[in-house]
Amino acid sequence: MSELDGFSQHLDELRKRLLRIVVVIGIITVFLITFHAEPIQVGQVTLYHPTPEPLNNIAAQIIKHMNENLIPQEVQLIQTAPGQAFFAQLYVAAIVGIILGMPIVVKELVGFIKPALKENEIHISRTITIPAIGLFAAGCVFSYNLVIPYVLEFLYRYGESAGVIEFLNVMDFVSFVLQFLLAFGLSFQLPLVMYAVSVSGMVDADFWRKNIRYAIVIIVIFGALITPDGTGISMTLIAAPMIGLYAAGMIIIERREKKEQEKLNT
Repeated sequence: MSELDGFSQHLDELRKRLLRIVVVIGIITVFLITFHAEPIQVGQVTLYHPTPEPLNNIAAQIIKHMNENLIPQEVQLIQTAPGQAFFAQLYVAAIVGIILGMPIVVKELVGFIKPALKENEIHISRTITIPAIGLFAAGCVFSYNLVIPYVLEFLYRYGESAGVIEFLNVMDFVSFVLQFLLAFGLSFQLPLVMYAVSVSGMVDADFWRKNIRYAIVIIVIFGALITPDGTGISMTLIAAPMIGLYAAGMIIIERREKKEQEKLNT
């Protein structure tokens, strides 16, 4: 087989896997902008079932929930141009589709690079897949419940003190929230990145403790770069948990290396 044929096969394989990812995310996105989540009471538990209702779809329900739980009561969410509410719902549906489709995304991407991985690297990729999804979800939950409401309240206090009428464009609001969720979801992957680098043999456990000062500086810079607003508050709120995650990852790696050393000595 020539190099050109091999390259063509790789491109074809990549195209097929990307197509599967796009189809899965597309199905979820269409579902979210087509169906409404209808609550039903089963004993003491509230469950939901989908009913076709495009004008009051699940994406719109998500935006309503964000409006009620994240925006200060004195701030009004508005639409300043025709179609903004629709595109905001489409944006939300697409991002939620990516998040819900993440297991498929990871599976297809790992499957594509698997032939180029060594046996221990394949084991690492399988080991961290589920924790990666869990940490991403944890970052989103942490941001949604503890960070975004505080940041919005803090920023809008300045408008209140200046006596201005406080409105928030729906597209600006959705973009702000989703960027925060993405930033925290990605930042919470730090322990897994450290673990994967250590297990692959690129660095040892001492590396993380020796370079903790540099790591803190890099984390602060990273927090400043990925936060969607220009305040030091949001940067601190993203850097502080990352420093904690760095410390947790460092301790886990050191314990793992210590256990392996004990096994070799026995």
